Amino acid sequence: VQLVESGGGSAQAGGSLRLSCAASGSIFSINDMAWYRQDPGQRRKSVASITSGGSTNYADSVKGRFTISRDNAKNTVYLQMSSLKPEDTAVYYCYADVEETRGYNYNYWGQGTQVTVSS
Repeated sequence: VQLVESGGGSAQAGGSLRLSCAASGSIFSINDMAWYRQDPGQRRKSVASITSGGSTNYADSVKGRFTISRDNAKNTVYLQMSSLKPEDTAVYYCYADVEETRGYNYNYWGQGTQVTVSS
């Protein structure tokens, strides 16, 4: 199973970016999907998560500004980021709890995509 992210880049403060993460491979189903971010020298922190049924959870720092969504038919999770702030600058990683066709559950991570917000 592979998770491939896209959509990172640079934005001005107050601007918007949309991240996408598509899962492919021997997938039977995907449970939770999520976005994390990591600053240099810091631990990876949860930004937002979404269950297979569409229930969402957000870090306090992004509530009201970021929206996580998913397309189960495409095995893809999205993160719409609006009202961006310089402190949102980080490498963003997607995460998926995948039930493979062999019947095993594994956690997978994307390769990371840089988001840089300038003031």
